[in-house]
Amino acid sequence: MTFIDPVCGMEITKEEQAGELEYKGIIYHFCNLSCLEKFKADPEKYLKKVDYFIPANMSAKKIGKTETITISIIGMTCASCVRTIEKAVGNLPGVASVNINFASEKATIRFDKKITSLEDIKRRIREVGYEIREEHSQGIDKMTQEWQKAKVRLMLIWFLTAPLIVLMFMHMVLKIHIQQMDLIMLIFGVAAVFIPGFNTIKAGINSIRNKAASMDVLIGLGTISALITGFLRIINVPIENYAGIAGMIMAFHLTGRYIETKAKGKTSQAIKRLIELGAKSVTIIVDGKKKNIPIEQLKVGDIMLVHPGEKIPTDGEIISGVSNIDESMITGEPIPVRKQKGDIVIGATINLQGLLQIKATKVGKDTFLAQIIKLVEECQSTKVPIQEFADKITNRFVPIIILIAILTFFGWLFLTPYLRGGLTWVSHFLPWLNPTLSPISLAIFASISVLVIACPCALGLATPTALMVGSGIAAERGILFRSGEAIQSLKDVKAIIFDKTGTLTKGKTEVTDIIVVNGVSEKELLQYAASLEFGSEHPLANAIITTAKNKNISIKAPSNFQSISGKGIIGIVDNVKVICGNKLLFDENNVSYQVLISEIYKLESEAKTVILIAFNNNLVGLLAIADKLKDDSQLAINKLKQRGLHLVMLTGDDEKTALAISQKIGIEHTIANVLPQDKQKIIKQLQKSYGLVAMVGDGINDAPALTQADVGIAIGSGTDIAIEASDVILISGNLLDIVTAIKISQATFQKIKQNLFWAFFYNIIAIPMAIVGFMHPLIAEIAMALSSLNVTTNSLQLRRINLN
Repeated sequence: MTFIDPVCGMEITKEEQAGELEYKGIIYHFCNLSCLEKFKADPEKYLKKVDYFIPANMSAKKIGKTETITISIIGMTCASCVRTIEKAVGNLPGVASVNINFASEKATIRFDKKITSLEDIKRRIREVGYEIREEHSQGIDKMTQEWQKAKVRLMLIWFLTAPLIVLMFMHMVLKIHIQQMDLIMLIFGVAAVFIPGFNTIKAGINSIRNKAASMDVLIGLGTISALITGFLRIINVPIENYAGIAGMIMAFHLTGRYIETKAKGKTSQAIKRLIELGAKSVTIIVDGKKKNIPIEQLKVGDIMLVHPGEKIPTDGEIISGVSNIDESMITGEPIPVRKQKGDIVIGATINLQGLLQIKATKVGKDTFLAQIIKLVEECQSTKVPIQEFADKITNRFVPIIILIAILTFFGWLFLTPYLRGGLTWVSHFLPWLNPTLSPISLAIFASISVLVIACPCALGLATPTALMVGSGIAAERGILFRSGEAIQSLKDVKAIIFDKTGTLTKGKTEVTDIIVVNGVSEKELLQYAASLEFGSEHPLANAIITTAKNKNISIKAPSNFQSISGKGIIGIVDNVKVICGNKLLFDENNVSYQVLISEIYKLESEAKTVILIAFNNNLVGLLAIADKLKDDSQLAINKLKQRGLHLVMLTGDDEKTALAISQKIGIEHTIANVLPQDKQKIIKQLQKSYGLVAMVGDGINDAPALTQADVGIAIGSGTDIAIEASDVILISGNLLDIVTAIKISQATFQKIKQNLFWAFFYNIIAIPMAIVGFMHPLIAEIAMALSSLNVTTNSLQLRRINLN
């Protein structure tokens, strides 16, 4: 039985493991102590990469498979709500991780459905006072409905507060005091707070019941405290009536929440645009007749009919027709791609010309588009490391503010003679201040201001809004960040390590030279080499097999096939022992190749890979295979060098071949003859030399190296985007996207720092002003709403960055 090392992704058995570690009730297995220590230092970094684990309460023979889901949550008002839900759901058995993005109102949860069901998770969320919104198309409708409800509440509360505004204007400006004014203000204030503002009060009560403290608690305490003064005034207690202010505080609060929600909606436009790319209906052929059905009813195996100009409904294989396909939504390239029978097509791409019949191969959540949406949503639900500091503050923010408000109340109550002087002087500049009020009125005035001006919302929105916009911009350009940590780390990398085949080169190799010795014909050499390579999955094998087929050479089945990683292959073809590989493999088998040594050096100097061939331990010739550089490799390398980055090529090729490529492309540091299992060790050495490093590879053979690197960048190819070992995926495989990804990383992190600065600056300035009585509660509430809006709109400015 095998397990997956959560750090390097390697499969190991119980006997092979170097150690195990229990984390959150789950036992993880490690292939070496280095991986164990890395996981111990930062387990959350690797949890997203783990598919298999063993629950501690199960026998070692049972394997639990985690499932990742994204849930939209209704009712979160600040970062404290996030903490409440994360804690509640995270404590459920079988839940491996919970990440919530306050800005997008989405939770990404990894759990073992054999231990905890999705319904258990939803039930727990509802128990702590929040609701669930359905996803995707239905979710958009529900979000629209929520905005409409918010708009109705907004109109209602301003209808109720309009009389309060008139009465307060008459009293404060015109000095007119009508009969029963206090009662009227109390009635309208209570109506405003408890009818359109009921959800806020209810959410505050739920927070207190769950032993949590949210923004709603502060607003609830502030408005109810103000309403209490209205009741006291009616029974002739000598106190200022702030009941009208309570209604207006709630009105400004709901207005700010509405505007903030609309602004947050703009930050998630990338997800909406991706969802809208998908087709809504599809024409299928049933018993020779056309039938139009909703896309949700489409099944794998259905035959779709796609006319020119229509979107291809889902991923599939062309079974009839020829056309040019616009795949710019995948690759970013405007040039259409020619497709014909047998070719794979991607859902949401556009059929430009011919009539196509396409067999559906993937539907629903398995499609390419669904995978992109899932990856973007998961990235947006992760947390940037810099957010940890803000989280520590927001977790304690509301209780501290309540304590400050209580101390402010008693401070003003007992120290009014000392504080009134300053208030009198400032009242010449701030007309809303009235230093002649009684001590208790001044105490209530200041403490209410403290409650409603404190803003954990701005702190909670600072990083997720920027992360949503940044990751959305990247996704629109075919760059998928798997986590917020990758966005933060990429801007700081000092060196980038490149794999060669399929990364710097096209990965489409071809045989360029055939040299034979010892009387063997070219046809015989190709036949035996292609037959042996038929058992291999290496890209070089495909080149040899393709060449043999093009020459109509028959291929035979090999036996006793052995693949020696990084060296070559050995097997039996027609009772002949055939060896195909590099010089290392021939040295190990004591096969001399000196007769061809000059030809070998010449071919390697031309950046060609040499495959030596031996029959029964006797050299019979060689094949030279070349892989062309990608068109954008040279330009990408030049731009990365201009940014001052150290560039390294790490390859299993011979040194001469590797040097020929690196010299041609402009990479100064080349490490060749590296076995796949040794790449991880070399990455460690380069980290010691340079600091933070990024590794660019194909995401398959390079998985351990991609994981070891501080940022793993995988080259995607068409539908192959689910590369678990990477942190960043370049869907089109265009190396210039690395430069774009770095620019997005830098711009996003800059916005995060700006947002955190303004959020902290606002609270540091505003709260002391409220404490000393300089801030009117209404102005305090307006300022609080504007601070959250400022953070969100500042994040939206990311869309204006120049990525050229």
